[in-house]
Amino acid sequence: MEQSSSGEQSSSGGQSGAGDGHGLADLADDGEWGGGGNWAFGTGFAEPLAGVGRDVPDGVDRGDLAAYCLMLGDDALVLSQRLAQWCSRAPELEEDVALANIALDLLGQARLLLTRAGEVEGAGRDEDALAYLRDEREFRNVHLAEIECGPFAGGDFATTTARLLVLSSWRLAAFERLRGSADPVLAAVAAKGVKELAYHRDHAAQWAVRLGDGTDESHRRMQAGLERVRPYLEELFTAHPVELRLTGVAVDPGELRAEVDGVLDAVCAAGGLTRPEPAPAALVAGRGGRDGVHTEVMGYLLAELQHVHRSLPGARW
Repeated sequence: MEQSSSGEQSSSGGQSGAGDGHGLADLADDGEWGGGGNWAFGTGFAEPLAGVGRDVPDGVDRGDLAAYCLMLGDDALVLSQRLAQWCSRAPELEEDVALANIALDLLGQARLLLTRAGEVEGAGRDEDALAYLRDEREFRNVHLAEIECGPFAGGDFATTTARLLVLSSWRLAAFERLRGSADPVLAAVAAKGVKELAYHRDHAAQWAVRLGDGTDESHRRMQAGLERVRPYLEELFTAHPVELRLTGVAVDPGELRAEVDGVLDAVCAAGGLTRPEPAPAALVAGRGGRDGVHTEVMGYLLAELQHVHRSLPGARW
């Protein structure tokens, strides 16, 4: 089995998460792999997009499509990295496993989207190059995916729950619409991802209600978590020029606001929580994560994510 130097499985395999299994099983038939016996417990990995057309739709700008795939892929990759920081730190063992599985689901989505971005841009970059060899200003994720929400400085489990509730609700609303995208790969990724994201949203919602309707301390922490993510909500619904140009391919995030608001209203009502008032987007000179302008913590996150790959380029084990 070949692995990238990061320790994550490269495009030759994948791992299963809370939803369906992941992996781009583009296995070379050259004897190097030693057959299925090399896989842990004899597990096989199926190509999740088998039979899906790869052609770029007529009239669609390849640069815009690649940029949009990076936006969606970076959101998933960065949030996956944040959730992975909870391994061995969750409040209970079952939740430790659940957060790890959600992180793996998002990593699976990121891999498919980064692969699509690489093949569309035509610059010879694969998913590993896009994940590990880009600098901070080249990432296009929203700020909410990258900020500290626990387990370290900046939050706790309730804050992480608040972020997961918001981002999964927002991403699910987008993926439900992307199932009708003119790009066949985006449509297939979305069709696969909606089941995963529905689980992520419901899991976060159950915890938000449980914490909000629990003890005074759990209620206080959950309310504080909602306040922590509030300044980053408006960016989610602010359309980027790339999204507006990709008519019929991308989703205008402004169209998602009502659906996400409905989810947050219902969860807050069930948990006895007060939904924070909207706040202006936390942008820099009108630019945000979609433009490659990030918060201070993004550099530290990427240093952790990319360190092994950059220290040992091309390493295999």
